[in-house]
Amino acid sequence: MEQYWMPKKLDFKNLRKCLDNYKAESIYIRLVGSSGGTVKVDEGLESKTLDFKKNKSGLHMLIDDLEVFHFPLKDYGKGFSLGYERIDEKHRMVMLSTGIDPDDPDLPEPTRSILRTVLDYHLMEIYFEGKISLKFHSWWIEPHWKYWTIAD
Repeated sequence: MEQYWMPKKLDFKNLRKCLDNYKAESIYIRLVGSSGGTVKVDEGLESKTLDFKKNKSGLHMLIDDLEVFHFPLKDYGKGFSLGYERIDEKHRMVMLSTGIDPDDPDLPEPTRSILRTVLDYHLMEIYFEGKISLKFHSWWIEPHWKYWTIAD
């Protein structure tokens, strides 16, 4: 699954755009290094609303206005990335390297988009239906590494 890195300074703006403009299917939060063993949140979002609040105490993830997890943001490294789940005509997941154009017409359309980050030693993944549109933001390391942002 290809991933597109986004500038950390735009993390919460991009998170807001995703939640306001795309249908979230589920949220998954686990302790990093636990290989799925220490799951904190694994919640389907059918008929539910995912939201967040960010203040001095950190990032609060909310489902139907109830807090399900709090990140104090004491250890906050790279920021968010967006990955696409693409399925080919033989019903196999398409595995691509980094640096692929997200709008390459030769690739299958994404069936899901996954917004992910690591905050305070926890992996958070939010799964969305379909393709979340990206646009080029800036170069991270020319000529191969780009930063992207959620398109308006």
